[in-house]
Amino acid sequence: MIFALAGNQNCGKTTLFNQLTGSNQHVGNFPGVTVDKKEGVVRDRRAAKHRFGHRRCPSAPNAEGQQDQAIVVDLPGIYSLSPYTSEEIVTRDFLIQEKPDGIINIIDATNIERNLYLTLQLIELQLPMVIALNMMDEMRSNGSSVDVNQLEKELGVPVVPISAVKNEGIDELIEHALFVAREKRRPERVDFCSGAVHRCIHATAHLIEDHAERIGVPVRFAATKLVEGDSLMSDLLQLNQNEKELLEHSVQEMENELDTDREAALADMRYTFIESVCAETVVKHGESREHLRSERIDHFLTHRYLAIPLFLCAMMLIFWLTFGVIGSFLSDLLSIGIDFVTAAVSAALLAYGINPVVHSLVVDGICAGVGSVLSFLPIIVVLFFFLSILEDTGYMARVAFVMDKLLRKIGLSGRSFVPMLIGFGCSVPAIMATRTLASDRDRKMTILLTPFMSCSAKLPIYAVMTAAFFPKNGAVVMVSLYMMGIIIGVLCGLLMKNTLYQGNPVPFVMELPNYRFPSPKSVGLLIWDKAKDFLTRAFTVIFIATIVIWFLQTFDIRLNVVADSSLSMLADVGRWIAPVLAPLGFTDWRVSTALITGFSAKEAVVSTMAVLTGTNIATLSEALGQMFTPLSAFSFLTFTLLYTPCVAAIAAVRREMNSGAAACWVALAQCGIAWVAAYLVHQIGGLFVR
Repeated sequence: MIFALAGNQNCGKTTLFNQLTGSNQHVGNFPGVTVDKKEGVVRDRRAAKHRFGHRRCPSAPNAEGQQDQAIVVDLPGIYSLSPYTSEEIVTRDFLIQEKPDGIINIIDATNIERNLYLTLQLIELQLPMVIALNMMDEMRSNGSSVDVNQLEKELGVPVVPISAVKNEGIDELIEHALFVAREKRRPERVDFCSGAVHRCIHATAHLIEDHAERIGVPVRFAATKLVEGDSLMSDLLQLNQNEKELLEHSVQEMENELDTDREAALADMRYTFIESVCAETVVKHGESREHLRSERIDHFLTHRYLAIPLFLCAMMLIFWLTFGVIGSFLSDLLSIGIDFVTAAVSAALLAYGINPVVHSLVVDGICAGVGSVLSFLPIIVVLFFFLSILEDTGYMARVAFVMDKLLRKIGLSGRSFVPMLIGFGCSVPAIMATRTLASDRDRKMTILLTPFMSCSAKLPIYAVMTAAFFPKNGAVVMVSLYMMGIIIGVLCGLLMKNTLYQGNPVPFVMELPNYRFPSPKSVGLLIWDKAKDFLTRAFTVIFIATIVIWFLQTFDIRLNVVADSSLSMLADVGRWIAPVLAPLGFTDWRVSTALITGFSAKEAVVSTMAVLTGTNIATLSEALGQMFTPLSAFSFLTFTLLYTPCVAAIAAVRREMNSGAAACWVALAQCGIAWVAAYLVHQIGGLFVR
């Protein structure tokens, strides 16, 4: 059985998905986390725990007494089924075309009125459905309550109270979902209207009944969408001219009688019904403590003048703890362990009497290259530990809200900040996250600007160079690099706003969730996901790149083993490129070679330099001291910050923009921008450093 998990943004949908499937799915408190539909198999949860006193479903197992296997598809968070945004189109197409066995509609119990607007539209699809009334723990803590049985009666859909974050009521939800899907229990009520809207919808339903049946779309849903003025539904039904005129005549009568437009009439109809339902079923005792607490905190964190300085201070503190205290300490410990393992492997191979070339491959190639990158795993883990806390508490949504005014100056809305923020982790999911942007113009601009946000893959480069040349000012250097990327991105945005992508961004609407304590499970899942991704890169792309680099460094063009790497094939390639980079302050062919390998994965830059200098991570700083000065080191950091992202990111640009030319343009433009920026840093810095 296939179930669609649908709901508003920030209603706990992805948290519920994790509870249902045990999936390593990241959970965040800001829109854009769920970009595409994701699916997972529902875990077998035989030991049910029902904590809300709701009655159990009469028959969860199937006829053979066995638990049905169910797949849950996590759809993007949306507020309606009107096809205005990419996520609404993804959700709507899946529900109409795939026709899942059932819908699990998750609702935020602390904000039922807003959430039920989507619920009424889902009911019109006439698919088996169950409502998961989430965050009941917060509602109870405030002394508020919901008459679940009465709500169920009013909507004609089973309602199960749950708390996804506390794993309460999940087993009962699974039982009800399986039951309604197996028995094909469709919503018992689909008509929520009266008066002029009622007459218009029913007249339209009679008009299009045969067309809706022909394309397999519920008549009520199709009629409502036509009354709304949904052009996609109109094209899908293929109405003739007479039918279109009759439809418009009915809509015109409704608008004249109600003295409002078609969309407002339907919205008023739905909210009138929702208000009556909530008056019958919901008992509220003032504002929730969580909301009051959030408003007090927002008085400072979203303050007109304090918001951005506070955000910068928070990021500086995170960088200081990551690179100056916790992360660096753990990284040094791991480096000692890697050196110990490398020495043991080397001794074992020598004792075995293995061929010197193979010994060089294993020790100087694989161990030195992969080991130098692995030593930065603690830094990655610590950084994302702090970032996940900011996300789970709800602070990142505030940052997007605060940034809206600034981003509008470069032609984007605050919503574009979410993909850009993800870009500080990895450019690939960040570029994919632009699918949530409603405007094609905003989406393309955001895709082109996201690579300027420094991804986590560059952290090993920053860590090595700052440790070698700026040991006492590491946090300052790190913040300056990140700010430089943002500033250059802003300048490029202004340029595109006035040239390629003229126009105004779409209006920005974002719900600010209440501040909540981060879930340890959510934080752990994110850290594990990032660590797994880092290790996967280390033992795949970087592993292969290390072997290729070792081969090119060990042999000359005639495949003879060279005693001096400056005579190798790799040196020839590096020397060919070195003159292009010489004005930037670094002329050593090994630097040019390391930058080339960075196209495969940015972590490979460090491993390449370790292999080419014949050092490990502990002694790499000494070797770098012979290749750079502090000024040229900062110029090098500037270039690595801005030059072309990895191949995977370029492939994502091509896929999302559906243009190979656009992907090539991004790669070449970023190389050019990086060269100019690094050149200016080196030349201007030279005026002050002798």
